[in-house]
Formats: sequence, C-alpha cells, structure tokens
Amino acid sequence: MYQPATIGIVSVSDRASSGVYEDKGLPALKAWLSGALHNPLSFVERLIPDERAVIEATLRELADRCCLVLTTGGTGPAPRDVTPEATLAVADKVLPGFGEQMRAVSLKYVPTAILSRQVGVVRGGCLILNLPGQPKAIQETLDGVFAAVPYGVDLIGGPYLETREEVCKAFRPKSAVRPGGGAG
Repeated sequence: MYQPATIGIVSVSDRASSGVYEDKGLPALKAWLSGALHNPLSFVERLIPDERAVIEATLRELADRCCLVLTTGGTGPAPRDVTPEATLAVADKVLPGFGEQMRAVSLKYVPTAILSRQVGVVRGGCLILNLPGQPKAIQETLDGVFAAVPYGVDLIGGPYLETREEVCKAFRPKSAVRPGGGAG
C-alpha cells in the first residue's frame, strides 16, 4: 500500500488572488503531482497575494501539515516578487542545489531564467520549493528536479513518495530503496 501524502500548493499572485484573472498555477501543480506520484495525495491549496507576511504565515502553516510545499510565482526581480525572501525567512535549512538546478533547467528554454531567484528549503519535516509561475515552466522545472524530491522527503522524515517512472523516476541510494517500494 502506498503511503498517503499531504502536499501544500501555493500560488503567489496579486492579480489572481484578487480575481483579476484565473490562477493557472494551482491546477498545473496539482495535475503534475497527481500524474507523477502513486501515493494517495491530499492537497492543501492556497491562492495568496505577493505579501511577504502572508507568504511566510502560509508557509509556516503548511509546513506543519505537509511533507512537501510547492509555491508558484513571485520569484523574479520585480519589487513585489518576495516569495524567496519569505521562504528563506521560515527555513531551518537551505538546499541551494534546488535553486541552481531549477535555473539550469529553465535556461534550456528561456534566457531570462537567470532572473529567477527560486530556492529550496527545509522547515521541520517539510521540503519547500519555489517554482516559476507559468504552467509550462512549472512542468519543465518539475520534470528537471523532482527526481531528488522523494529522497529529500525521506531524509526529513516524510512519507515514502513513489513516482510513476514514465513521468519521473525518483532517485534514491540503494540503501534507501524499500523492497517492493511502499506498495504491498
């Protein structure tokens, strides 16, 4: 039996959160994760404005409830883009490799990826990753970094996340692979 997992998904956007346009980040995150993982998933969704205090409070709340939190939006250099600052403010540990790899993946598609300030952090037993804002970029980025996420979640005490190999093959050292995975 696959272990259930609770995942927080947060779209950070002034205009979408105020109803100016429809948010596309949350559906993109939910669709990718649902297609990539075998685990029974529960999503805790938040659509919030680009307000640092709101982002920090949301990340704190979700980190207490979830093994993984993915944000979308607010990672550029514009004055209202404060998602990385809020994420770093709530972090226990910073995982610089995630930000480096996310930018490297995005640079294959757009030269403006060098303007991104995405970060990956751990807060308690939760891995938090900042993703780009556009659905296509969300998919490209997750395709490029998610292989490391399940083992990262293992290391901080979360559930054994199992990926569908046709979407993304998780990497774990042989010593961390469970016989038969988490299915039984």
